[in-house]
Amino acid sequence: MKIALIGISGRVGSRLAAELLLRGHTLTGIARDISKVDVRSGVILKEIDVNQSEALVLLLEGYDVVISSTSFATTNPLAVIHAVKKAGIPRLMVVGGAGSLEVSPGMVLVDTPEFPEAYKPEAHGGAEFLKALISEKELDWTFLSPSAEFNPGERTSTYRLGGDQLLIDAEGRSWISMEDFAIAFVDELEYPKHSCQRFTVGY
Repeated sequence: MKIALIGISGRVGSRLAAELLLRGHTLTGIARDISKVDVRSGVILKEIDVNQSEALVLLLEGYDVVISSTSFATTNPLAVIHAVKKAGIPRLMVVGGAGSLEVSPGMVLVDTPEFPEAYKPEAHGGAEFLKALISEKELDWTFLSPSAEFNPGERTSTYRLGGDQLLIDAEGRSWISMEDFAIAFVDELEYPKHSCQRFTVGY
């Protein structure tokens, strides 16, 4: 599969790249500053600001799927969606956030009193990206949200999936390593089960 990965320089993007390469996919990594990217064999690197939608169109032409793993606080979702559609790519997969997941009926994580103020711009941006995708009628899109705790960790190949509700384990903890998130993400890429849906992953 020929894949364009937007945001390869990030913590999640770099782990997605590693998982994709492990499974033999052809990968082009896209970032605003490619000097921050670890050079990996088999990866073509392209430098661009993804908010420059028309320039992004030219860069994306010819791919089977686009993965977006960018900061929501600095990314215009409409610019990305427009570029993917205009480039003629049928499928867009997005690394989501946990903030828009439900913790109880009518209550999402970002609106709880405990949610850190510093993370709210990113969480609200993620919710806006998801909203834009839900109203999208042409693309085959998927939005995968991690659990509340989302950090580098072990690659255990163990995870469970959920829908729009925050996953919590038997000890009351909501968490997933970035490595296992990457496994779940690429599993969905290879064996799609959540077309035009948001879903979540956790332990």
